[in-house]
Amino acid sequence: MVTQYGIVKKLAIKDIITNRNSVNMIKFKDAVVKLISQTDCGLEHDEIQSLIEIPPSHEMGDYAFPCFRLAKTFRKAPNLISKDLAEKIQGNQYFERVENVGPYINFFVNKEAMAKTVLEEAKDKKEKFGSSNMGEGKTVLVEFSSPNIAKPFHIGHIRTTIIGNSLHKIFTFLGFDTVAINHLGDYGTQFGKLIVGYKNWGDKETIEADPINELLKIYVKFHEEVEKNPELDEEARHWFSKLENNDEEALELWHWMREISLREFNKVYDMLGIKFDSLAGESFYSDKMPRVIEELEEKKLLVKSEGAEIVDLDSFGLPPALVKKSDGSTLYVTRDIAASIYRKEHYDFYKNIYVVGSEQILHFKQWMAIVELMGYEWVKDCIHVPFGMVSLEDGTMSTRKGRVVFLEDVLKKAIDKTKDIIEERNPNLENKEDVAKQVGIGAIIFQELFNGRIKDYVFSWDKTLSFEGETGPYVQYAHARAYRLLEKGEFSLDKEIDYSLLKTEEEMAILKLLYDFPNVVISSAEKYEPSIVTRHVTEIAKAFNRFYHNCPILSEEGALKDARLLLVYATKAVLKAGLNLLGMEVPDKM
Repeated sequence: MVTQYGIVKKLAIKDIITNRNSVNMIKFKDAVVKLISQTDCGLEHDEIQSLIEIPPSHEMGDYAFPCFRLAKTFRKAPNLISKDLAEKIQGNQYFERVENVGPYINFFVNKEAMAKTVLEEAKDKKEKFGSSNMGEGKTVLVEFSSPNIAKPFHIGHIRTTIIGNSLHKIFTFLGFDTVAINHLGDYGTQFGKLIVGYKNWGDKETIEADPINELLKIYVKFHEEVEKNPELDEEARHWFSKLENNDEEALELWHWMREISLREFNKVYDMLGIKFDSLAGESFYSDKMPRVIEELEEKKLLVKSEGAEIVDLDSFGLPPALVKKSDGSTLYVTRDIAASIYRKEHYDFYKNIYVVGSEQILHFKQWMAIVELMGYEWVKDCIHVPFGMVSLEDGTMSTRKGRVVFLEDVLKKAIDKTKDIIEERNPNLENKEDVAKQVGIGAIIFQELFNGRIKDYVFSWDKTLSFEGETGPYVQYAHARAYRLLEKGEFSLDKEIDYSLLKTEEEMAILKLLYDFPNVVISSAEKYEPSIVTRHVTEIAKAFNRFYHNCPILSEEGALKDARLLLVYATKAVLKAGLNLLGMEVPDKM
């Protein structure tokens, strides 16, 4: 049977729910299902639920049930069926009205019930609105970022780093014990090249002063020189072999390069507010690979091929996987198998997620297929989350040729641009430096997570640093506006609220978006897609701005002012929660 390992497998909600009661709001969709079930329509609960639709406009209701499926059973036209059923389900407390339009039964949510359930949930959970404990007792591993030691931390790493960090936060928000893993590229023949380059052209003090740039220069020079002197390649292989055999000098140089590289990488991670639970990179699994080879031999999965050893994956519709070279050295496939076994034994993971570019899809399919052949059923819980590639406007990046855009430079430019904007628009703002960092870096993160992860894109300075349109600063500003309203309105959570007062189109638009937020977070986890959250908080910010411009808040008095301020509070809480899930900080003032 052909399997699809290496392709994202949707995380089924029914597989992860332990306790949905942590989201206490009224389940309006469940109420619709119950009402339809009571009409003796002949459909099971799950069938009804799968048929319920969200109408394209609010004039058509909040939920709709199509009756096409019932035509055969009732031997009637769907529009007649919808009329009969609608008459049977009038007068429910959760819906203002139920009406049939053609073949559909449309349900209009009770506005007071919607306002009450959303705003009381916001009062109770505050910035934890939308969180749950559905993942309680389950461990999710998220491997992301994983730059190569002694190489630039460039714009090409932005996707894995930011997508992975967001997924880590989303799963944590849903109650999972989530482990962030940085599988550092800290092993391989590149170190042989760097050692040769350092011994020939390097200077320790110069490198210490600017580690990545200077090591990159050495790496580039090596590839320039090897074209004139191919023997350098053999020398590099020799030094990597010495490293594998624990040669003292090779190990010392390797440790030094790893240390100074991590020091530089951490500057970027600190700017992004990212912390890892594990830095176990490729080198960590070096002593764990012999076990894998032995097991493959015992299970008669290895086949000799021109002196090398492969695993035949024809039954999976995949090309054979090279596991061991003719010189006895192992490859990435072997290393990833060893890593997955270690992680299962060490963490007993529920899901083991790899945020790695789409160019590695075949690689993941191959090693996961091998793990299946080895008899490990848990491989189904290893998930490759691919994403599109980043290229430069004038072509592809190349570390060997030194054509890279450093991620640190991108973040610094964004901060500097934000400083200029603040000086122009709000020069008296408190904590300008902190706000510039929060907004500038937030703009980069938001832009990265706004579109679906699978698409390729071309890096552009102008686009990346634009604050116009559907951007991070736009959403952050909506949050700051809400904060200012609450401050000026002397808002208190202790006041009694008349929820029936919130009934305008603008108010209901926000309430419905807030109501949907918990399911949006779940959907993001199911599909391993942070852009679902990104787009939703953008819609909340748009709806809030329409509400702000069309509905008086501070100029109102009494109960209506209190009700609208509570709606502002809930909006602020959800905007902050959503942006935090993306890995963004949220200033109170801008």
